[in-house]
Amino acid sequence: MIEPTESEDILEMNRFIDAMIGIRSEIQEIIDGKQSIDGSPLRNAPHTIGAIAASNWDRSYSREAGAFPATITGLIPGELIGSRGKYWPTVGRIDGAFGDRNLVCSCAPIEAYSS
Repeated sequence: MIEPTESEDILEMNRFIDAMIGIRSEIQEIIDGKQSIDGSPLRNAPHTIGAIAASNWDRSYSREAGAFPATITGLIPGELIGSRGKYWPTVGRIDGAFGDRNLVCSCAPIEAYSS
Protein backbone atom coordinates (compact mmCIF):
# COMPACT_ATOMS: atom_id res chain seq x y z
CA MET A 1 0.00 0.00 0.00
CA ILE A 2 1.20 3.50 -0.80
CA GLU A 3 0.11 6.25 1.53
CA PRO A 4 0.64 9.68 -0.01
CA THR A 5 1.12 12.76 2.07
CA GLU A 6 -0.68 16.01 1.45
CA SER A 7 2.14 17.24 -0.77
CA GLU A 8 1.96 14.48 -3.39
CA ASP A 9 -0.53 14.89 -6.17
CA ILE A 10 -1.91 12.13 -8.37
CA LEU A 11 0.68 12.77 -11.10
CA GLU A 12 3.52 12.19 -8.65
CA MET A 13 1.85 9.04 -7.36
CA ASN A 14 1.46 7.78 -10.93
CA ARG A 15 5.16 8.48 -11.59
CA PHE A 16 6.06 6.48 -8.48
CA ILE A 17 3.86 3.56 -9.52
CA ASP A 18 5.31 3.62 -13.05
CA ALA A 19 8.82 3.55 -11.55
CA MET A 20 7.95 0.52 -9.41
CA ILE A 21 6.51 -1.27 -12.45
CA GLY A 22 9.68 -0.45 -14.40
CA ILE A 23 11.88 -1.79 -11.62
CA ARG A 24 9.83 -4.99 -11.56
CA SER A 25 10.31 -5.42 -15.31
CA GLU A 26 14.09 -5.02 -14.85
CA ILE A 27 13.95 -7.72 -12.16
CA GLN A 28 12.00 -9.96 -14.55
CA GLU A 29 14.76 -9.58 -17.17
CA ILE A 30 17.22 -10.92 -14.59
CA ILE A 31 14.89 -13.81 -13.69
CA ASP A 32 14.43 -14.65 -17.39
CA GLY A 33 18.21 -14.64 -17.93
CA LYS A 34 18.13 -11.71 -20.35
CA GLN A 35 20.33 -9.64 -18.04
CA SER A 36 22.96 -10.62 -15.47
CA ILE A 37 22.57 -9.39 -11.91
CA ASP A 38 25.92 -7.59 -11.87
CA GLY A 39 25.38 -6.08 -15.32
CA SER A 40 21.84 -4.90 -14.68
CA PRO A 41 20.71 -1.27 -14.57
CA LEU A 42 19.45 -1.93 -11.04
CA ARG A 43 22.88 -3.01 -9.79
CA ASN A 44 24.61 -0.07 -11.49
CA ALA A 45 22.10 2.60 -10.49
CA PRO A 46 22.12 5.46 -9.82
CA HIS A 47 23.64 6.68 -13.08
CA THR A 48 25.39 10.01 -12.70
CA ILE A 49 25.51 12.59 -15.47
CA GLY A 50 29.26 11.91 -15.62
CA ALA A 51 28.68 8.22 -16.29
CA ILE A 52 26.02 8.92 -18.91
CA ALA A 53 28.09 11.57 -20.71
CA ALA A 54 31.41 9.68 -20.58
CA SER A 55 32.90 8.56 -23.89
CA ASN A 56 33.30 5.01 -22.56
CA TRP A 57 30.08 3.06 -21.96
CA ASP A 58 30.87 -0.56 -21.11
CA ARG A 59 27.47 -1.63 -19.84
CA SER A 60 25.23 -4.24 -21.46
CA TYR A 61 22.28 -1.84 -21.67
CA SER A 62 21.93 1.44 -23.52
CA ARG A 63 22.81 4.86 -22.13
CA GLU A 64 19.17 5.79 -22.58
CA ALA A 65 18.11 2.88 -20.34
CA GLY A 66 20.58 4.07 -17.72
CA ALA A 67 19.59 7.73 -17.92
CA PHE A 68 15.85 7.37 -18.45
CA PRO A 69 14.80 3.83 -17.52
CA ALA A 70 11.10 4.51 -18.09
CA THR A 71 9.16 6.71 -20.42
CA ILE A 72 8.43 9.94 -18.64
CA THR A 73 5.29 11.93 -19.32
CA GLY A 74 6.26 14.98 -21.35
CA LEU A 75 9.35 13.34 -22.88
CA ILE A 76 9.39 13.37 -26.65
CA PRO A 77 10.66 9.98 -27.89
CA GLY A 78 14.31 10.30 -28.90
CA GLU A 79 14.70 13.69 -27.22
CA LEU A 80 16.15 14.21 -23.77
CA ILE A 81 14.95 17.78 -23.30
CA GLY A 82 11.52 17.92 -21.75
CA SER A 83 12.09 15.25 -19.15
CA ARG A 84 10.48 16.83 -16.13
CA GLY A 85 11.70 16.02 -12.67
CA LYS A 86 14.91 14.19 -13.64
CA TYR A 87 17.35 14.27 -10.74
CA TRP A 88 21.00 13.67 -11.60
CA PRO A 89 22.82 12.22 -8.58
CA THR A 90 26.37 13.45 -8.02
CA VAL A 91 27.70 10.05 -6.97
CA GLY A 92 27.05 6.48 -8.05
CA ARG A 93 26.30 3.54 -5.79
CA ILE A 94 27.75 3.71 -2.32
CA ASP A 95 28.61 0.56 -0.37
CA GLY A 96 26.27 1.38 2.49
CA ALA A 97 26.84 -1.91 4.30
CA PHE A 98 30.58 -1.17 4.54
CA GLY A 99 29.83 2.28 5.91
CA ASP A 100 27.38 0.84 8.43
CA ARG A 101 30.00 -1.59 9.71
CA ASN A 102 32.97 0.78 9.60
CA LEU A 103 31.87 4.07 11.09
CA VAL A 104 34.40 6.85 10.57
CA CYS A 105 33.96 10.05 12.50
CA SER A 106 35.06 13.17 10.65
CA CYS A 107 34.39 15.43 13.63
CA ALA A 108 36.99 17.41 15.50
CA PRO A 109 38.44 15.70 18.58
CA ILE A 110 36.30 15.93 21.74
CA GLU A 111 38.94 18.16 23.32
CA ALA A 112 38.24 20.83 20.71
CA TYR A 113 34.71 21.23 22.08
CA SER A 114 35.76 21.58 25.73
CA SER A 115 36.84 25.21 25.52
